Amino acid sequence: MRVAFPFSAIVGQEQMKLALLIATVDPSVGGVLVLGDRGTGKSTVVRALPALLPSMKAVEGCRYGCDPAANGSRCDECRERALHAVRGKLPVIDKPVPVIDLPLGATEDRVVGALDIEQALRNGEKAFEPGLLARAHRGFLYVDEVNLLEDHLVDLLLDVAQTGENVVERDGVSVRHPARFVLVGSGNPEEGDLRPQLLDRFGLSVEVRTSDDVQQRVEVIRRRDAYERDTATFLAAWEPSDAAVRAKILAARKRLPTVQVPDAVLLKAVELCVELGTDGVRGELTLLRAARAGAAIDGSKIVTDAHVTAVAPMALRHRLRRNVLDEGGSGTRVARGITAIYGNG
Repeated sequence: MRVAFPFSAIVGQEQMKLALLIATVDPSVGGVLVLGDRGTGKSTVVRALPALLPSMKAVEGCRYGCDPAANGSRCDECRERALHAVRGKLPVIDKPVPVIDLPLGATEDRVVGALDIEQALRNGEKAFEPGLLARAHRGFLYVDEVNLLEDHLVDLLLDVAQTGENVVERDGVSVRHPARFVLVGSGNPEEGDLRPQLLDRFGLSVEVRTSDDVQQRVEVIRRRDAYERDTATFLAAWEPSDAAVRAKILAARKRLPTVQVPDAVLLKAVELCVELGTDGVRGELTLLRAARAGAAIDGSKIVTDAHVTAVAPMALRHRLRRNVLDEGGSGTRVARGITAIYGNG
């Protein structure tokens, strides 16, 4: 199995990479939606995440990767084990952060989990076989061509995203387990729109286009060709760069709780949302969290207007009401709003 193309070696697409880094630093920002042309590196960037992410602590032997520090959100199996453990402490291991693919053709059983037929036939026991939602817990769930996902799977994702739990009651099996993950979706908007309810669940939305810069496209070809011709050498050459990004993520996570948002910066952020006419306050909350994570990534302890305007397009463009009289796209409308509130500087 070929190792994924390194994150640091991806040419351009800075907004897409920044959105994913923000989601790794602060998952509460919400999911990341990437829409654009084919061949623009959408899936390449997502598949580069596993090698980039620092490992996480998990309860040893837990099928769901429960967080040992989160007593209130453990699965039933971990709660039962804790009752019989010394001082309620369970053994802990380091494990990779999961990045799980959800194929368009996946069955409902594969997504939510189902009766373990093999164990039922062999031992006559009704046991639960975890699905993709269980495997994605505390990690990332990636849906390529998310705008083509079948409605019944969209409904499942919406339910789990709202509650943070997956509940399965079928075939005589009743299971409830935590399922909190960052939803990452990609797709070509020419092939269809997302349901509004699902679109609203994505914290950040990024539009990508094929570059018109000749030199940039030449560099894309060079790097891809080098990767195909000698993968091991290419990976070794880029490992220090990926390690630096990994260290930046760790430092940003530690810095995040101490990052301050001045009232003046928050006031302008809210004024921007009012100027754009976003519904509810989810836009403001996402904008605030994304700007704070962006500041943490930059090594700053204070959020500035520059941090807000840098993430405003990805936090707000998919929250605007459609205006048939406005020929500009949502990105253009956000840019005009930024100019109106922050000026041209």
